[in-house]
Amino acid sequence: MTHLPDPVYQSEFYSSVPAKRLLAWCFDTIVILLICVIIGLLTVTLAFWVFPLLVLTVSFIYRLLTISNRSATWGMRLMNIEFRRNDGMKFDFATAFLHTLGYIFSVGLPLIQLVSVVLMATSQRGQGLTDMVLGTTALNRRGPV
Repeated sequence: MTHLPDPVYQSEFYSSVPAKRLLAWCFDTIVILLICVIIGLLTVTLAFWVFPLLVLTVSFIYRLLTISNRSATWGMRLMNIEFRRNDGMKFDFATAFLHTLGYIFSVGLPLIQLVSVVLMATSQRGQGLTDMVLGTTALNRRGPV
């Protein structure tokens, strides 16, 4: 039993979400890279020697903190979408941690990430692999009541 909106009868919750997720991901990636460059410059370029590890670490922390705070990264907030659990609730810290861990794992394995992207573009709820495993999805946020 799920408490998420029905993708057939309440399709407005899922309308354009895959495209918005892509745009949000682009925005978030730029923010993460800017943070990494600033850290690199503040460490007198020492951080650039371990730049891939720095990007991985900053990405994990950025996603974990923003998603656990308001169930959406800054890019997702800009695109007016948010994550919801299967019970309809916003993410708590544990769900945000697991979702971020799943995302980092998927990015590390390009074939899995490709499958996840295809699923986001083709599944009824626009869920990627991590979403399907955790029973989560991204939705358009409701407007002010």
